[in-house]
Amino acid sequence: MLTTTQSLRSKEYETIYVLRPDIDADTADKVQARVSEVVAREAGQMLKVEAWGRRKLAYPVAKHKKGVYVFVRYVGKGGLVHELERNLKLQDSVLKYQTVLTRENVDVAGLAVDPEEIKFQRLELPPEEEERESRERALGLLDLAPDNPRDRREPRAEREDEFEDEGEPKGKDEEGEV
Repeated sequence: MLTTTQSLRSKEYETIYVLRPDIDADTADKVQARVSEVVAREAGQMLKVEAWGRRKLAYPVAKHKKGVYVFVRYVGKGGLVHELERNLKLQDSVLKYQTVLTRENVDVAGLAVDPEEIKFQRLELPPEEEERESRERALGLLDLAPDNPRDRREPRAEREDEFEDEGEPKGKDEEGEV
């Protein structure tokens, strides 16, 4: 319930969403068109759109090690973020997304928007060559290179301090005493 003295102030948000790495340009265009449509429908205004390209993910997401990152900055009110994230969640080609509030109480009338910055550049990504890791290496069955040994400790034979004390072997002597 809003009174005349209270009004919804616009806020500035940044959203980054990650698309599947094997996405084609048409599907990426459809996702971006959906984002622009939601922002316009919710009385928001796009400020900036950047396609960052294919990058390595911090951890595998849906068995993908890379993703296509897209950055969007926009201004809107109320439920714009909720509606935008709901639409991103419905897209099969979107792996992850995150929205951050960057400024509150933004004066929309005072914003200058460069039309070139809100234009989505068509994603023309070269097909990705998937480096196939051998099953043995993935399971850790292969010896690693000498400069990256699996066990950084000295080999057992060289750790004599565990076996001998002052030149005498630990354990029983000839009479069976310790």
